[in-house]
Amino acid sequence: KTSKNHSSAHITVSFVFFPFPLFILKPEVEMIESREKSITYSSTRGGQNNLDFRTVVMTGLAHDRGLFVPDSFPQVTTEDLTAWKSLSFKELAVEVIRKFVKDDQVPLSKLRDIIYRSCDSFRSKDVTPVINIGDHVILELFHGPTFAFKDVALQMLGNFFEYFLETGSNGGRLAVLGATSGDTGSAAIYGLRGKKGIDCIILFPDGRVSSIQERQMTTVPDSNIHCVAVDGTFDDCQDIVKASFNDPDFREKVKLGAVNSINWCRVLAQTTYYYWSYLRVTEKHPEVKVVNYSVPTGNFGDILAGFYAKQMGLPVGKLIVATNENDILHRFFTKGEYHRSKIEKSISPSMDICVSSNFERYLFFLADNDSSILCKWMSDFETSKKLTISGKTLEKAKGDFLSARANTEMTLATIKEYNEKFHYVLCPHSAVGISAMKQLKEVNEATVCLATAHEAKFPAAVQQAIPNLPTPPVELSKLSSLPTRRSECPNDLKTIQAFMINCIEERLSGRKPPFFEFNLQTMGFVAAAVGVVGIISQLALKKK
Repeated sequence: KTSKNHSSAHITVSFVFFPFPLFILKPEVEMIESREKSITYSSTRGGQNNLDFRTVVMTGLAHDRGLFVPDSFPQVTTEDLTAWKSLSFKELAVEVIRKFVKDDQVPLSKLRDIIYRSCDSFRSKDVTPVINIGDHVILELFHGPTFAFKDVALQMLGNFFEYFLETGSNGGRLAVLGATSGDTGSAAIYGLRGKKGIDCIILFPDGRVSSIQERQMTTVPDSNIHCVAVDGTFDDCQDIVKASFNDPDFREKVKLGAVNSINWCRVLAQTTYYYWSYLRVTEKHPEVKVVNYSVPTGNFGDILAGFYAKQMGLPVGKLIVATNENDILHRFFTKGEYHRSKIEKSISPSMDICVSSNFERYLFFLADNDSSILCKWMSDFETSKKLTISGKTLEKAKGDFLSARANTEMTLATIKEYNEKFHYVLCPHSAVGISAMKQLKEVNEATVCLATAHEAKFPAAVQQAIPNLPTPPVELSKLSSLPTRRSECPNDLKTIQAFMINCIEERLSGRKPPFFEFNLQTMGFVAAAVGVVGIISQLALKKK
């Protein structure tokens, strides 16, 4: 008992000598944290607004054909960066993604489990090692299951899909339709193979991916995986994916989901290694305060992740868009011309893209987050195949990104130079990034080039510069002896949608696909023949 005048002093003493007030404080803090709300998302085209993380991940492409973007960017402080210096990659990834995803979407314990399991599939304990080569830095992103940067995001996406399906989304069923120019397909397949309730159909341009990239896809025997060689380009495959998302009846019938970088989760996951590399560079070079990045760029998702990390407060300096001969992005950032042209087949096939699907997210930013302006731009582009900016808008774009173009000759010269000078072998895509950095005279200890794939995935290209190739990893060398399974299809939306429905019905009925090369056109002839036989049988019965 105490008098009112001494109550505050008594309470202070009770906090020191009695443990129970401290006991009740901890749950109070946890309750405050659990009440924090996750970032919400809206479509760039204005048709869907304030959706939660679970919804945008499971939806993929917005129903108005736009892409989901954060309604706000959580901020990373200097104190955060200091506290994160000692964390492992997977611990850091939890902290970064936790800025967007709170308990109302994924409980912290489950988020940690998803990210840890995703990172544990990598061959390096650092997940994405940061090394010094010559006078600059390389961020190696090829230590995942398929030896490409997309493993970072697609291992996580597969585990997020699994969690959301297990906890009620879509009635536990998802049909993923993806397009690949080489690396997305195998990374998606390795992230989704064997996942309960998930069918995965990957479209790739026939003859326009490396032989190893194709075998990484077609040697996977899991019955929920289907690889389709399309008679066309990557842009054709991507158009089929987008058209399927814009077909409400089909979308709902199959429970359509996306693994391409149109899915927000892909971009979010890729922000993690910008933080990781920044912390490693500034740890080794304390005098460096701002880090630059040169990024081999095709669909614009990888470099967009760096741009978004910068919006969150990461001290990112220059972002270099590095393109090959298919240079629509370079033309945009130098002349303001986003003009579609014919795809040129190159030695860096994963960048053979003329319409960068993620670019709409940046255009939305460039339009000051105004959906009406963005819709006008996209409508004009879809009609004329051209989008042109000038004046202050172009200057703003040039302030956000630098760019450079490296053709085949320059790419091979870079591969040869780095092998001879540093005994370091680059894949053709990574070499494009190095070439761009050198062209812009940004070779220094504060510049990081993203090495996006292992060179052994592109032996035919690399051998043009290095006659005696290093021994490839056993995971890749053994692919040539494995049986393959793929389907072939014309560049036709309805044919692919019918194939997809058939795949889902096969899985649900328990029938397994045959493990051999399969031709959809042949299937059409067989179906027609069966139909004719059926008609003849009916006529015979009527005569009886």
